[in-house]
Amino acid sequence: MKPRILYTKPSITDREIAYATDAAAHGWGERCYDYLHRFEAAFRDHLGVPHAIATSSCTGALHMGLAALGVGPGDEVILADTNWIASAAPIVHLGATPVFVDVRPDSWCIDPERAEAAITPRTKVILAVHLYGNLCDMDALAEIGARRGVAIVEDAAEAIGSVWRGARAGSLGAFGAFSFHGTKTVTTGEGGMFVTRDAALYEKVLTLSNHGRARGQAKQFWADEVGFKYKMSNIQAALGLGQIERIDELVDRKRAIFRAYRDRLGALNGIALNPEPAGTVNGFWMPTVVFDRQTGVTREALQAAFAAENIDARVFFWPLSSLPSFDDRPDNTVAWDLPGRAINLPSHHDMTDGEIERVCDVIRECLR
Repeated sequence: MKPRILYTKPSITDREIAYATDAAAHGWGERCYDYLHRFEAAFRDHLGVPHAIATSSCTGALHMGLAALGVGPGDEVILADTNWIASAAPIVHLGATPVFVDVRPDSWCIDPERAEAAITPRTKVILAVHLYGNLCDMDALAEIGARRGVAIVEDAAEAIGSVWRGARAGSLGAFGAFSFHGTKTVTTGEGGMFVTRDAALYEKVLTLSNHGRARGQAKQFWADEVGFKYKMSNIQAALGLGQIERIDELVDRKRAIFRAYRDRLGALNGIALNPEPAGTVNGFWMPTVVFDRQTGVTREALQAAFAAENIDARVFFWPLSSLPSFDDRPDNTVAWDLPGRAINLPSHHDMTDGEIERVCDVIRECLR
């Protein structure tokens, strides 16, 4: 059998190992937040924002940020139907209602026109989720948000390295949230980051992140409100610091892998790859191929073809409204159509040209 090609694995070097070892050996007591604070500072510098809070997950960052914006029972949050459930879960946890709208066929991200059409007096937030490194149309969403009085929030879990017209993904909305899951370009194993330019919102989330204990509160073990416990550990942050110090290298490698796919597959008829519109940079977290309907290629055929070649490949996200927890929205026709003819391609940092060629051979064979 041919050697297995993994779709993802982290890039860990001696730098991350040394930092994590130091944190495990010495990062306790008065030093228990040393790496956490260094990681937050390095991430702020990379993103170009004044405030960042490391969290245990992107989901936790979204949960606290939405809570700080006042999202609660009776409110609505609009988001794309094409998404992972982690984007919708915090909305439900807060007692609000996720409103799923269709995506654009080119970016696979939220359609701003559909988002605006879904606004009601109960709408509190439009959640812009950047999918697979592809960017939402942040100019259109910002204009809608300003005109209609709705906050725009960025779920940038999959978009580190992506840039919208000179601004890094996650830095454009009321707040941004990132993921450092083991599959991501930058990883801490599990983990996330809340970022914002809004000082008042930052203080609110900082309080919520520490069980509701406000910064500067003189009373020990005094909680000013009921908060959350979504902290990242110092050891995780040590890994994260090593990763963010290598961010350019990590993103450049992801982009090089996508270019290798595009060079081999871009001229083929019947497929589309991740877009990179003028004025943007795509971090290409997850190279993805969408087959034209007329090719007759299906998700199941793709899964079988990759499995036969001992290659990992991920299916495209199911529409959230198709899941058991939500009401069907088949009128979101693009979101419901895409998953049946698409596949995510392997893209871990250590992929060789030979492995990329093996993946491309499967795509070519499916098209035949």
